Amino acid sequence: MNQLKCGDKVLSLATPQVMGILNVTPDSFSDGGKFKQFDSALLQVEQMLKDGATIIDIGGESTRPGAADVSVDEELSRVIPVIEAIKARFDTVISVDTSKSEVMSAAASAGAGMINDVRALQNDGCLDAMTTNDLPICLMHMQGMPRTMQANPQYDNVTSDIIDFIAERIRVCTEKGIEKHRLLVDPGFGFGKTLMQNYQLLNQLSAFKALELPVLVGISRKSMIGNLLDADVENRLAGSLAAALYSVQQGAKIIRVHDVKETVDALSVLAAAEQPELTRGK
Repeated sequence: MNQLKCGDKVLSLATPQVMGILNVTPDSFSDGGKFKQFDSALLQVEQMLKDGATIIDIGGESTRPGAADVSVDEELSRVIPVIEAIKARFDTVISVDTSKSEVMSAAASAGAGMINDVRALQNDGCLDAMTTNDLPICLMHMQGMPRTMQANPQYDNVTSDIIDFIAERIRVCTEKGIEKHRLLVDPGFGFGKTLMQNYQLLNQLSAFKALELPVLVGISRKSMIGNLLDADVENRLAGSLAAALYSVQQGAKIIRVHDVKETVDALSVLAAAEQPELTRGK
């Protein structure tokens, strides 16, 4: 599948696409609420698009380890005005990172082009909400809940267990009437996995090709980078880029990142190394 219909836009997956992260929360693990204010959020969107992002992923509820729940009304108030403003000002695919059916429906009505759900449509009403539109949905794996997911994650085999989980969610979605061509999958790096489990999953990422759906990967600045390198959030760029490149070599189609320009540059060099003819005329 080399194209993804995202509302009124079509996203090519013939080459890897970069999804820029926009957290409109006061407690994000990475940007710490810097983009909570409306104007700064739009300036960040403008910069990410200039830097080469083709998708903007808006999150109104933090899913960092230990994060507290946010009410539906609070999440709607954070996310919907930003969707409407981006839609009015920029030509890009807007993704919304949410696990609430009410937010999914409102986001679709406001002009979002994709839903990115860390709970893989398991929460009440989410399957029904996504049968009322034709937007693509990313189904992510998470063991446990954000508040407790890193307590003691256990797997028989982390890669095959996650593939089995996602395959079951695909079955549930298609039986509900959500066509398979609307689905993407995300292994859920950092969501209920130990350091070794995360890297085993990265090592075996190509196994997800068996699901015959586009793979979205989000590793940018995560603790699996910081713990390995003993680096705080502001010093995880090199590790994040290495993970992005490895993911693409293993078949990932969308890379979800904080550092858009650096990721786009790294992917451009990788593409030129794999296809030198791309450099003709440069």
